[in-house]
Amino acid sequence: MKFYDCGKRVLSGALVMTMALGLVGCGGTQAPAADADADVTDQETADTAKEEQQYVFKMTYDGIATGDVSSGVSVHDPSIVKDGDEYYIFGSHMSAAKSTDLLNWESIADGYTKSNPVYGQIYDVADQAFAYSGSKKSLIPTDDDGTHVWAPDVIYNEAQGLYYMYYCTTSTWNASNLCYGTSETIDGPYEWQGALIYSGYDKDTIKATDVLDYVDEEYALKHYVRNNGYNVDDYPNAIDPSVFYDADGRMWMVYGSWSGGIYLLELDPQTGLVIHPQADPDNNVDAYYGKRLLGGGHKSIEGPYILYDEASGYYYLFVSYGVLTSAGGYQVRVFRSETPDGTYVDMNGAYPTIDDDHQLFGLKLTGNYKLPSLDKAYMATGHNSALVDDDGKMYLVYHTRFNDGGEGHSPRVHQMLVNKDGWPCELPYQTQGETVSAEGYDASETVGRYFVINQGTDISSDIANPKILYLNEDGSVVGRESEGTWSAQDGAYYMDITIDGETYQGVFCAMKDEAGTDVMTFSAVGANKSVWGVSYGQ
Repeated sequence: MKFYDCGKRVLSGALVMTMALGLVGCGGTQAPAADADADVTDQETADTAKEEQQYVFKMTYDGIATGDVSSGVSVHDPSIVKDGDEYYIFGSHMSAAKSTDLLNWESIADGYTKSNPVYGQIYDVADQAFAYSGSKKSLIPTDDDGTHVWAPDVIYNEAQGLYYMYYCTTSTWNASNLCYGTSETIDGPYEWQGALIYSGYDKDTIKATDVLDYVDEEYALKHYVRNNGYNVDDYPNAIDPSVFYDADGRMWMVYGSWSGGIYLLELDPQTGLVIHPQADPDNNVDAYYGKRLLGGGHKSIEGPYILYDEASGYYYLFVSYGVLTSAGGYQVRVFRSETPDGTYVDMNGAYPTIDDDHQLFGLKLTGNYKLPSLDKAYMATGHNSALVDDDGKMYLVYHTRFNDGGEGHSPRVHQMLVNKDGWPCELPYQTQGETVSAEGYDASETVGRYFVINQGTDISSDIANPKILYLNEDGSVVGRESEGTWSAQDGAYYMDITIDGETYQGVFCAMKDEAGTDVMTFSAVGANKSVWGVSYGQ
């Protein structure tokens, strides 16, 4: 490891007083010492003056341009897939968009209409597709006149030579139906093929599902039904499916939202249909719903997505906590496993069960935050998908809202770099084609004044706002109320930083902020928290 030393910064007395005339960073011009006769009236003022002679901690974005944070489309719950040189995201409410650069998106479908070019065929078979849930005419009807098709995920089925779309129809907060459709082309139309998994039934409506084909009625009525209603604490809401191939070519579907938690089922790669397992209660395996991976007790956990990264050898399970509204604390967490069916654990080697306070579990990658160049804070960043691109770059894809008083949302794509311990670190700004330097960065690029945020582990409407920290060449970290150390690994982009006794392992990466300004950034994780830093070279 290497440490950098550029000594202490000394500012003029006038700058100490005004705190608004610029920033002095490593490699910059050193100002003369402050006036020794400065008017200091008490010890507290003296200590503050001494501190500010060395560093500038005032939070100001003066001179930093802001950028447009709109992607041009609104796709909720975006699930990404690449086809040729184009990227596609498919989302709830029959929306979809495409892009060539992961930054600018073109809408290709949106809304519940028969003319929808991607999903519209579903209305030709509405009596089948919405037989159980998703419309006012369903067995379990919606409480409005509309239809509800949520959270699709598209995968190319290699055996069939077709694109498969897995999605859900839903009527209530627990009555849902996982379904699938197929298409010869990625942009559809997807033809409805059948229903896969049901939830939200009672002792009578269960007979309209396929549940009793896999478990006997006595078992189902004892476990799946409680007080003549669906047992939402122990069994899943059948929504939010995502499908993946593992390293051995086996096919899996992870799904679930709140209710009984996140579940996993194996699929037949030849047909794309569910392989119902043998029950194994000791390992949380149910004969109908599959294996429970995380959660339960109707705590906030949803939008699961599993990504296999060949480079690290890990399967990463991403989920969202909180409520999806702007003030609901929506956020992305990640767990990992060396096998597709778990056990998935966080940085503490643990995972949430029904009885746990789930906000303590899972590495929080992103929540509510504000950074320089953003004219408004990102809020409720969640329901993500992920992608390892052809060049090995790893991306996190999610929708975000903003602290603008509304509930409008926009998809975002951020590159992730895996730290030396195998945990993904999300880069602070949306991707604009940045490529990390495999050999690392020089002291002149990494030492200096940073805007730093800590995502914490809370689930709330609070915004992670930046504070000023200096990464000095002698390996010290200095802030107005914080201190610590940092180091960079020779010949690599890996870095470590300790702030107020907590250590984070991460990465440096030069990139552009939302306004297109060149910045040096770091992203580091530790104790299930993410810390981001952005430097403008001052």
